[in-house]
Order: sequence, then C-alpha cells, then structure tokens
Amino acid sequence: MSENLNDPVEELTPETCWELLRTATLGRIAVSFQGEPEITPVNFIAVKNRLLLRTAQGTKLLKLTINDRVAFETDYVGPHSAWSVVAKGTARIIESQDEIYEADQLPLTPLIPTLKYVWVEIKPTEVTGRRFTLGPEPERY
Repeated sequence: MSENLNDPVEELTPETCWELLRTATLGRIAVSFQGEPEITPVNFIAVKNRLLLRTAQGTKLLKLTINDRVAFETDYVGPHSAWSVVAKGTARIIESQDEIYEADQLPLTPLIPTLKYVWVEIKPTEVTGRRFTLGPEPERY
C-alpha cells in the first residue's frame, strides 16, 4: 500500500495480484522473437498460481517454443480505480494427456469461435501489480 495517503498509486502484494488475475479473462503475452518484442492479446484463466491459455498452431505457438521466457499483463479500468498486473516467467506447451484433460475441464472459452487445441501454461517467477485511484475527469474544452 502507498505510504502517502494522497498518493493515487498503490503497489500490490503478490497475493492481491493473484486475486485480480483470477477475476480477469483477457490479457497480453509478450515474447521476444528474432530480437524483436511481440505482444499478442489472449484470453486466459489463472489457476493454482499459473496462467493457462489456449492457442492454435501458428506463429504465436512457434514463438513460444523458440523463446519460453515471457511477460504477461492484464488490467482493468473502472470509473474510480484501475489496476494492472504483470507476470514474468516461462511458458510451455502442455503435452501430457492427464494435464490436457485437466485443462479441458476449466471454464476457458475462446473470445472468437476458432479451434484452439493447444494449451499453454505460464509459470510466473515474478508477479507485480499496481492499483490506481482515478480522480474526476478533467474538463474538456
């Protein structure tokens, strides 16, 4: 929590970050590929201090197999407050049939009706977040 009560920015504990991650369904995954950073929106679910997402065969999956070090971010903006959570860690394709079966039971559905058969797990090594208190909207001229 912010030491200054008038400070509109609050640093969040890892526990609070995980609570917020469990309320979100859309985030962005960042990976470096051929020396260039790339960010892709994904829908996800937070379970047991890990993040799971589904994807199809393609460039996103290829990039994750070449470089498993990722960053992930999700956020929320409401009328009076906003927050952002960033997780850094490693990603892996789930290949064990038992793990795939377990993941298939989770309530994660694609935002768009495309076939996504590949599960990816992100195991964060670091989770940080901030909450922002929003003031009144400035007058527009």
